Amino acid sequence: MLYREAGDFKTSYQADSQTFPIAFDRWRYWAVLVIAFCVVPFFVNAYWANAILVPFLIYAIAAIGLNILTGYCGQVSLGTGGFMAVGAYACYKLMTAFPDVSIVIHIVLAGGITAAVGAAFGLPSLRIKGFYLAVATLAAQFFLVWMFNKVSWFYNYSASGQINAPERFVAGIAVTGPNTAPWAQYMICLVFLTICALIARNLTRGTIGRSWMAIRDMDIAAEIIGVNPLKAKLTAFAVSSFFIGISGALFFAVYLGAVEVGEAFGIQKSFLVLFMIIIGGLGSLFGSFAGAAFLVLLPVALKVIGVDLLGWPTDLVAHLQLVIVGALIMFFLIKEPHGLAQLWRLAKEKLRLWPFPY
Repeated sequence: MLYREAGDFKTSYQADSQTFPIAFDRWRYWAVLVIAFCVVPFFVNAYWANAILVPFLIYAIAAIGLNILTGYCGQVSLGTGGFMAVGAYACYKLMTAFPDVSIVIHIVLAGGITAAVGAAFGLPSLRIKGFYLAVATLAAQFFLVWMFNKVSWFYNYSASGQINAPERFVAGIAVTGPNTAPWAQYMICLVFLTICALIARNLTRGTIGRSWMAIRDMDIAAEIIGVNPLKAKLTAFAVSSFFIGISGALFFAVYLGAVEVGEAFGIQKSFLVLFMIIIGGLGSLFGSFAGAAFLVLLPVALKVIGVDLLGWPTDLVAHLQLVIVGALIMFFLIKEPHGLAQLWRLAKEKLRLWPFPY
């Protein structure tokens, strides 16, 4: 009933190939944006911002970046945490070296620096792929974490080895530091996520995105028909690392405010973002949002149900979370490799055919 195409006529190629060809989807998309920008900031509090909304927005940017590399280009990466650390430390160095420059510019430049580092570590993808490429990116993860730990220049020779975000303002409103309001944290992350999602959507639907998917499906055939594997793979690594670097900068400056690289950007972070795109759906921007939302909401829901309502021990709930995530990963890899995004597509198709969904 909600997804009927009767009366929804297309009079141009642009209208027929738009992201949301059905009118109801477009209305829903704009309604979500209006609620996110104009309603949520007036009701968000510190708990909702720090426990759910801000982590979801930041992880969604990281998931979009990794999905571009793994889901669209087929290049396996286990170095997401290390590239997030590059974005965080680049933002920190820029914030301390150029205090008069806007934090927005610092975050974008941190993404650019991470893109250069990601493209450099993506060079092995020209000769290796699959398991061997995963090992190479895993080596990048360990190397970057080791470097930020051992080279004291990156944390300005601090005795603790920790980096702290100084207070910065956008339009006179604090967005970093201890005096940041929850709605300000939420808004700056939301703006970056919206822009990153629009860029990613246009890239994946254009020539670059089609070359990524050609490399993913069969790299030899793609090269025969004229796709440059060097350009396609390195651009995928660069664009992916750009988004991941932005998420790392926001994670450090806006969300945490102070980080230690081993604890904040360890190998667990790489696996967490990878699990997001596996559960959400590879090769789908909606899957990046769905996977990030699921893995951010899961521990909160388990805490409310298990600890607050049922009185279970906290460590039991933490172990239960690992069991649930592992079981879901096995389920989606076996039964539905395209994740929650495919389930959402199937649900919409059934709604379009209702009351004859089968």
